[in-house]
Amino acid sequence: MTALPDPAASRAVLIGTGDYVRLESIPAVSANLGALADALCSARSWGLAREHCTVIEDPVAAVDVLEAVRTAAEEATDTLLVYFAGHGLVEPRRGELYLGLTRSMPQRSYTGLPYGALRDVVLDGRADRQVMLLDCCFSGRALGFMASADSVVDRAETEGTYLLAAVPDTSYALAPPGEPHTAFTGEVLRVLRDGVPDGPELLDLDTVYARVHAALRAKGRPLPQKRARNSAGRLALVRNAAWVPPGFGPPPPPHTVVPPRPTRPPAPATGGPRRRRIRAAVVGAVSVALLAAGIPLARGWLADGGDGNPSAADGRPKDAMVTTGYNAATKGIVNPSTDRDGELRFVAAWEDSWDPQRMYSSGAWNFARYFTRQLVTWSTEPGDKSTTLVADLAKDTARVTDGGRTYTYTLREGVTWENGEPVTAQDIKYGIERGWATDVLPGGPDQLQRALDPEHTYRGPYKDTEGLKAIETHGDSTIVFRLPEPDADFEQLLAMPAASPVRKDKDKKEEYGNHPFSSGPYEFVSRRKGDPLKLRRNDKWNKESDPIRTALPETIRLDVDENPGSRSNALFSGRYDLELTPTALQEGSRIQAMARGKLRDQLDNPRTGLTRFLALPRSVTPMDNVHCRRAVRLAVDRKSVQTAFGGEGAGGDLAATLLPPSLGGSMTGAPTEVDASAAKDELRKCGRPKGFSTTLAVRNDRTPETAAAEVVQESLKQAGITVRIEEIAPGEMLTTTGSPSTVKKKGYGIILTVWGADVPTGQGFLRPLADGRFIQPTGNYNFALVDSTSINDRFDAATGGLSVTKAAEHYAAIDKALVDDAAYVPLLFQRGYSWRSARLTNVHTSDAYSGGYDMATLGVEN
Repeated sequence: MTALPDPAASRAVLIGTGDYVRLESIPAVSANLGALADALCSARSWGLAREHCTVIEDPVAAVDVLEAVRTAAEEATDTLLVYFAGHGLVEPRRGELYLGLTRSMPQRSYTGLPYGALRDVVLDGRADRQVMLLDCCFSGRALGFMASADSVVDRAETEGTYLLAAVPDTSYALAPPGEPHTAFTGEVLRVLRDGVPDGPELLDLDTVYARVHAALRAKGRPLPQKRARNSAGRLALVRNAAWVPPGFGPPPPPHTVVPPRPTRPPAPATGGPRRRRIRAAVVGAVSVALLAAGIPLARGWLADGGDGNPSAADGRPKDAMVTTGYNAATKGIVNPSTDRDGELRFVAAWEDSWDPQRMYSSGAWNFARYFTRQLVTWSTEPGDKSTTLVADLAKDTARVTDGGRTYTYTLREGVTWENGEPVTAQDIKYGIERGWATDVLPGGPDQLQRALDPEHTYRGPYKDTEGLKAIETHGDSTIVFRLPEPDADFEQLLAMPAASPVRKDKDKKEEYGNHPFSSGPYEFVSRRKGDPLKLRRNDKWNKESDPIRTALPETIRLDVDENPGSRSNALFSGRYDLELTPTALQEGSRIQAMARGKLRDQLDNPRTGLTRFLALPRSVTPMDNVHCRRAVRLAVDRKSVQTAFGGEGAGGDLAATLLPPSLGGSMTGAPTEVDASAAKDELRKCGRPKGFSTTLAVRNDRTPETAAAEVVQESLKQAGITVRIEEIAPGEMLTTTGSPSTVKKKGYGIILTVWGADVPTGQGFLRPLADGRFIQPTGNYNFALVDSTSINDRFDAATGGLSVTKAAEHYAAIDKALVDDAAYVPLLFQRGYSWRSARLTNVHTSDAYSGGYDMATLGVEN
């Protein structure tokens, strides 16, 4: 087309939902709307009159949008342009696209605006040409819906309709952190503002599409899709800002002073473009990752390297590298200091039990070092050394004898309780024995019981006053553990809070967690129900007896706030210094931090020690055939699964093994492309050349997981494997998938889950998943039902007193066997986001505590 659409006879309606009540907000959407309105109304671009460009921001009701579009469709006789940005939702039965509104809800597509209804209003108008731009997840699904109106399209014989979708029908639109606009709209704006060098005077829709497509491909981002009727692609959309009339030479280089752009026309008395802000009152925010109905819009788009600035510094703790900036705490020490003052302030979504024998979350285990001690603990040095065991209450790590069955420790001198009395070997024995009293103290870890008393003959200290025979004390300072079988991980178990000492005369049974008696540098301050938890310095604590804890803050406070958005806002405002739960920063808050330089410098993206994978239970036909399992492994689109979980930063790293990198696993060799040919070959080998059907089980309260399940479903479909997704309530997930008989009955051939070790060792991670002798009728973690004599023998060899190096070789071989057998299909090594206040000192992450900041060394600046 040789002329622009007539601005007087054209209309544009720009719709965007960035502020959601039930879904995570997308701050970039508001910027999209304003920038696109400016571009379309600019005299250098299209020159659309301001009163002919309607902006609808954060609509609540579909009817409000449809009425505004209908008005524009009735007024436009030349061209009607309709744009939408926000969450996309998909109706599961018919696959129809719905556009997210302010009050849209996850898994409730009907709470959005049906694309079909919007399409009908557009096509029923008087305009000769209709242009639709969709910047939302699964927007490519609209391509088919536009085609369904053939009778209307056929009437527009000259120019027709043009639909440009941000992504294919199974992909996810992006809002890259640190960028002002969403990925697709940002590139569209770049073309409208900067033009196309050496291009024509007027840019048609196909040229705009080609430039946007090329730019997104170059950045490795999802590629846009288009559909045009008749000659719609040749419709001139805007003037080419980079066009230079013949004889005037090329446009000036970037460093040259460029004349100012023409002043845009003054806004009409109505106040500029018709911006309709239809906001819902913000009620108690429901936190989900930035995925609407399982469809993520934003993803981490930063390499692990970040922009930290490592540099050496005098006096740095333990010779660690001192770092600053984004992701710095994963590389070394941030803000080293020895200042002893101030209040360290935590915020948490909930409180675990503070009874050391009952607590079972990594954040609580980390926090427990303020008031509990163990014979050994994990190192406070950053990096790979953070999972190394070091002596704590004991003078040294264990003296191991009797072929790995006997562990002997001698206590340090000067270790006391908060009342100044010494901590004794009997106190340690009694504290560990409390773990057997599960009728009184339920919910705690049971690894020590399995290692010391696998038959569970001991009944706990409240019923058996003779004590556990597997633990001996000799005087007040020597304690001996006698195991029925060698266990190379036993000393790791003694680093858990479950191995903390408890004074028998202070034990209040189920009430002990309300005010535990401290053996660490801080003691509990009495509080009423509902009050914040507060710790104060224990003046009986002897630094010379404790090489682990720095005890820098004067006091420590922990508040509970169940609202994730509220927690993040309180963090960013300086009210708190960090969250108790590691890597707990929600996606929307991460995006907010990424967009602001100062906040971004205090953001970290550590590895969590968790692996996401597919378990393929061999009790379910045809997963009993290794070739059918391998077909699944080869057909899964891991890159799209990564995107479903938020991308390279939020989603984690592609996994080639089950063992995470902190335990010797590897990202090297992780498949980045689907091998459809090899998958079909495996199907032929398993006697299912046309594929097969199975059911995938997934939790229903974690939107990224359901999105990932849909990705798995779609990628396996390409290989001929039909997957039905069954969502399970969180409270029933482990009960259901942990029952082999239930898994078989329901036909769960695929289970999508995540796994991490309680203690950072290969045995701690792999044995529950793969030792056939650990398969249980209920509470089973060997989801794939692996029972291999060779694998079981390797576990026995690795735990039978071998060196760490030799044991690691066995775990690596077990890992390889499980992947080759496709018992489990590794997907991602999970990462998460944490935020640290600028007041924090001595900050670094710890692999021993799921990537959380090591709390034993933290301090604050006043």
